[in-house]
Order: sequence, then structure tokens, then C-alpha cells
Amino acid sequence: MKKNIALVAGGYSGEYVISVQSAVTIENNLDSSKYAVYKIIITKENWSYTGADGHVTEVDKNDFSLTIAGKKITFDAIFIGIHGTPGEDGRLQGYFEMLGIPFTSCGMVTSALTFNKSYCNKVVDALQVVNVSKSVHIFRDQPYAVAEILQQLRLPVFVKPAEGGSSIGMSKVKTAEELQPAIEKAFKEDTQVLIEEFIKGRELTIGLYRANGGITVLPITEVVSSKEFFDYEAKYTPGVSNEITPAPVSDEITRLVQQTATILYNKLNCKGITRIDFIYEEASGKLFFLEVNTMPGQSENSLVPQQVRASGQTLQAFYGALLEECMK
Repeated sequence: MKKNIALVAGGYSGEYVISVQSAVTIENNLDSSKYAVYKIIITKENWSYTGADGHVTEVDKNDFSLTIAGKKITFDAIFIGIHGTPGEDGRLQGYFEMLGIPFTSCGMVTSALTFNKSYCNKVVDALQVVNVSKSVHIFRDQPYAVAEILQQLRLPVFVKPAEGGSSIGMSKVKTAEELQPAIEKAFKEDTQVLIEEFIKGRELTIGLYRANGGITVLPITEVVSSKEFFDYEAKYTPGVSNEITPAPVSDEITRLVQQTATILYNKLNCKGITRIDFIYEEASGKLFFLEVNTMPGQSENSLVPQQVRASGQTLQAFYGALLEECMK
């Protein structure tokens, strides 16, 4: 008998479009002989499922169920495909945990922690397993002084929303005069802003997931952007960045990235597919932590699908493994 799977997509953030693209890839690669998939689009206005006949059914939020043609449908598992709030920041995770429905991503606490780049940096720094760039964390409703920030950090710096994804609202600041406008740009996306020192090096990113009693580490990708940094356009416009999988790095660097990522995955209590981004500073031979992405993009241009294919797996087997693991 097929298991009922809710594939949730959409969300409340600027990453809505990317989430819907991810959901297309996921739905196309879930084994239809094993799973009856119901794609549920979540917006601030409503949570709903649109059937093949075009009929729209609202989700009953009391138990996250659908009633179609008089039949009540409950779910064996949830495949979370939302980037940003509420599917990546722990809100939906807490809701599903309260309902007792298994889901494919990290739990509520880990999702909330890793979604806030500044708080995550502090926790990762305390683990003492990887270098973390110096940073300043500011809030929209609390006073801050640009001069004081410039005393604490050396230029250039990255200015980014503390709880935003896909590099929306992010700027690279090279001069003191550019800092205030960059902060204002980031505050348009979030109430918290992270300002961190730029580390010159190679951007390396790696996906990991737990299945079959162990952690599978996917091949590393090196991101080489033709732009100043890996921004929204570079991430989602073919040809703007060069993403090389497997990354052309030495065995020593490969081991360092793999081992560090595995430690972080365990220490942060991650579940499901998680992508961890690093900068390798060649001048010093040091690895710097960038961020943890607990709902990495799954569209055809995204990094994790590239890594899955490079590992010799199919996306169908990969997504199936994520579902079966969460239902154990």
C-alpha cells in the first residue's frame, strides 16, 4: 500500500519561487509506486492542495489533513520543500512535532538555530572545530553606530540579513561609505543584520544526510562566481557561476571539509539533507565556516542535486532514502 506523503512548498519569504521550483524536482523524482504525493502550497493566505482536476482543497490545520471527495487523508510523512520561513526556521517543524508527523528535515531547535546566521556562528565558534569570521550582530529596533562597527571589523565585510536565504538583501562592502546603505538594504529583508569580515579563499560546499544507520557525505562542490560574490543571480541564473562537482581540491582538503562537516552535522543534531558552506583560505590553510542550510535548494540548477548525481545516485533513490529515514 502506498504511503501518503505531503510535499510542502511555497512559504512566506522571497524564496517562494525557488521553493516551488524545488518542489517540481522533488515531486518528479519521488517513486510513484511507493508514495502517493500531495503537493501542498503554503502561503500567508492559505494552505491548500490543488488536485489534477483543478479542485482546491484547504488543509485542516487541526491535524494537517485533507478531505477530498468525502475521504479524509492523513500523512505518513512530510517532505519539507520550503526555503525560508516557515519551513526552514523551525516553525513548521515545531507544528509537525506537536502533531507527531515525521518530516524530512532538521527538528525545530536545530532549524531555528541554524536559520539565524549570527546565533549559529556563535554556537559553531564555541565548538572549536572550524574557524569563524569576526562579526557584529545588530537589530533594527536597537541603536548601533557605523563608526563602532568599523572599529571592530576590518574591511571588506559582508552585510546580510541574519535570517534570510538565497543571498537576498546581501552586500559586499569595501569602503566605510558603503556600510550604512548596505545595512539599510539588509534591514528591508529582516529585523536582524549580520556584518562579518570577508575571508578571501575558495568557496566549498558539501551536502550530508543520515540514512541506513549512518551519515552519507556527498561530493564537495566548488563555487566560482563571475560576480563579486555568490548572490541570488549567481545562484539561480545558469552561466553566472561555475559550480564544479567534485571540487578540484587535494585529498587533504577533501578530508578536512568532509570531517568538519560531519562533526558539525552531529554536534548541531542535524537530520535529513543539510548543506554546509565553507571558505578555504589558501594563504593560511585554514577552513572557515560560512553557514548551515537545512533546506538546500532542489531545483535542477541547485547544488545538492548536482552532488547526488556526481555520487552516482539517482534523485529518486536519494529522496526515497530521506523519506524512509524520517519514518523509521
